[in-house]
Amino acid sequence: MMRFTFFLLLTALLVLSLPAYRSADPATPAELGERLFFDPILSADRTISCASCHKPEYAFADTLPFSLGIRGQHTTRNTPTAMNMGSRPYFFYDGRVATLADQALHPIRNPIEMGLPIPDAVRRLAKHKQYKRWFADIYHRPVDSLALGDALAAFEFTLETADTPNDRWLNGDTAAMTASQRRGRQIFLKKGRCFDCHFSPDFTGDEFRNVGLYTGAAHDDVGRFAVTKDSADLGKFKVPGLRNVAVTAPYMHDGRFRTLREVIDYYDQPINFVKNPVNADSLVQTPLGLTEQEKVDLENYLHALTDDRFQKK
Repeated sequence: MMRFTFFLLLTALLVLSLPAYRSADPATPAELGERLFFDPILSADRTISCASCHKPEYAFADTLPFSLGIRGQHTTRNTPTAMNMGSRPYFFYDGRVATLADQALHPIRNPIEMGLPIPDAVRRLAKHKQYKRWFADIYHRPVDSLALGDALAAFEFTLETADTPNDRWLNGDTAAMTASQRRGRQIFLKKGRCFDCHFSPDFTGDEFRNVGLYTGAAHDDVGRFAVTKDSADLGKFKVPGLRNVAVTAPYMHDGRFRTLREVIDYYDQPINFVKNPVNADSLVQTPLGLTEQEKVDLENYLHALTDDRFQKK
């Protein structure tokens, strides 16, 4: 009898620990998109989901310089966070896509990432008993590519964060940031030149900048140029937002820097890292001259941009 009671208790605990969407039908596009985001059904061999590379515990980014797609293939650029994308005017490092719904379909069809042509993805979902019903209930029509992109985008629109020490400090809580973080904020705004590129509530100006990593030789990713074919865009990449940046390592479009300190050291003395960059922005052509304490303070401030859900207890 005791063993049976223990079994019932264990079963109840396991059920309670499951995400809510596992035990209920999705009722909104966002709930359907969440189910799709975590389901490997959208990859050719059913081994990779969106969440395989956009890991929730790392602010929906990855921990590898280049993520692993189907058949163990490496992606060609570092996986960025999928959070705080609701206000972005274009997506991917080269800005080739203008809407979140369109962006959501690209990794599915990419042969290196999920490798499933969108028509095949639609047919697969249409043959799936539950997804067929869910799309019909929510969109009042059969599964199609527009509904698929819309559902995934609707879920990503829910991934906004605004509960950080920096947010509370800006809203009048003078104790929300440490003295070091407050000093780091001043460095961010002025001497560090960070604010010149990382402005707006999400700490991005949604601009394209060449930060000195493109040489045309060893470092040959042309970035924005691949889209515009304008030589002025050689080596330019979309400026990422910095919310939760402390949990989205590694950094840069190629994931070359493992820590925030390495990023700070790079911007302080770019020439020590990349020789003869091509088309580098004027902001990175002269050293910052940061002291050791200023670097520490700046890194501490960047940690103050981390949402409470990711703060270490």
